Amino acid sequence: MIKRGYYKRIWTDFDAEKHLVLVSGPRQAGKTTLAKDIASREPSSLYFNYDIPANKVKILQNPTFFEEVDREKGTLPLIILDEIHKYRDWKNYLKGIYDGYSDEFRFLATGSGRLELSRKKGDSLAGRYLHFHLYPFTVGELPASSTGIDDKDVLLEIPEQNRKAQEAWETMFHVSGFPEPFLKGTKMKYRRWAKSYHSQVIRDDIRDEYAVRQVDTMEALYFLLSECVGNPFSCSNHARILKISHKTVSSWISVFERFFLIFKLRPYSRRISRSLVKEPKIYFYDYCRIEDHALRFENMVAVELSRAVTLWTDFGLGEYDLWYLRNKEKEEVDFLVTERGKPQFMVEAKLSDTTISPSLMKFQNALGVPAIQLVNTPNVARKIRNASNTIIVASAPNWLACLN
Repeated sequence: MIKRGYYKRIWTDFDAEKHLVLVSGPRQAGKTTLAKDIASREPSSLYFNYDIPANKVKILQNPTFFEEVDREKGTLPLIILDEIHKYRDWKNYLKGIYDGYSDEFRFLATGSGRLELSRKKGDSLAGRYLHFHLYPFTVGELPASSTGIDDKDVLLEIPEQNRKAQEAWETMFHVSGFPEPFLKGTKMKYRRWAKSYHSQVIRDDIRDEYAVRQVDTMEALYFLLSECVGNPFSCSNHARILKISHKTVSSWISVFERFFLIFKLRPYSRRISRSLVKEPKIYFYDYCRIEDHALRFENMVAVELSRAVTLWTDFGLGEYDLWYLRNKEKEEVDFLVTERGKPQFMVEAKLSDTTISPSLMKFQNALGVPAIQLVNTPNVARKIRNASNTIIVASAPNWLACLN
């Protein structure tokens, strides 16, 4: 069984800081498994899942049902509230139990919708909780024992060959990083899993929360998006194809984001002459639904980088963001990581081409930050001069495994 490494710091490091921790992420990314694993180490705990009908009745009839848990003297019981975002008044509920019981209990709440965005009505939880995100498996997570880059010079170093990361990467390339298909490891198992996964999220989770009437059209939009990876996304084109309004397409894209089906990257425009400023790119958490191998590889790198910057921000290491670079001449670099808006490093994803991208060199000269070109070919490890700068060309899993 794969242990989720530093994700357990969600509890061990921050339990004493706040007695309410929220964990959100894609459906079936492992939130329940992680929560139960944390609970197994506690002297006293209670697991509650809102998807279980009997639990729904319990919270409606007795909102403070958790008081019934047996406890050991001198300990604060851990109460796990799984999928609590589906409870209509979840924000007010968490606010109430935190204000009334945070000196007697600790609460770990999980959700497959974005807990900070879902159901905007209700009192704010600001200042009452810590929020973390759980991603499907990534090679940056699996070998890691810590979170964050202690020494940013690692970005300029040739990475070591990492056999475990390479093996994990090859498996992910065919079956994704979602725990169920990843651990089974076969394309057949992945196809069975994927066939129901996306439909369940759209037809069950999203339709239940937003009462979507045109669910077939929404599903069609979602499947059309897999053809858009790697290019700036236009709502207008898809609105025309599906014969719906631009506003509807934009709204549905936001819903897909909230339920962790996709994530968007926007173009970075500071210090970039003639930069694009509006059109985002779209990437999937389940990248194996993308047929084109070059685009799938780019999407995999996007997930790895997104996981890194999100966790660095969650753990208070800085305010990190992920962007892409593109100007009006259509020169482009796939990814740029910033901290408080300041560029830190850029990454180009090439399936097999080890020749340095001219755009990568140009944008590096403009921003003056480390640049890395990742390839989906084993045993590549090069360092190349670009005027006063350096560009690393490396096999993707080896370099990404260092990106704790």
